[in-house]
Amino acid sequence: MYSPIHSINALFDQLGLQSDDQAIEKFIAEHSPLPAEVKLSEALFWNESQKTFLHQMKAEDADWAEVVDQLDAMLR
Repeated sequence: MYSPIHSINALFDQLGLQSDDQAIEKFIAEHSPLPAEVKLSEALFWNESQKTFLHQMKAEDADWAEVVDQLDAMLR
C-alpha cells in the first residue's frame, strides 16, 4: 500500500485554512457531523473557491481526491 501524495495538513493549506493539527481538530469539531445527504463540496461553511476546489478534485479523481475523501470521512 502506498501513502497519499498529500497530507490533510497540506489540504488545509490548499484551502487557505490553518493547517496545524490543533486547528484541524478544532475545524472538524466545529463542522461535524456533516449530514449524509450533503456532499462535502456543498457544505455551507466553504467559500466558493474552496467548494470549487473540492468538487474538481473529486470529479477529476485528482491526486488530492484521496485526502479530500479523508476529510469527508472526518466530518461525518
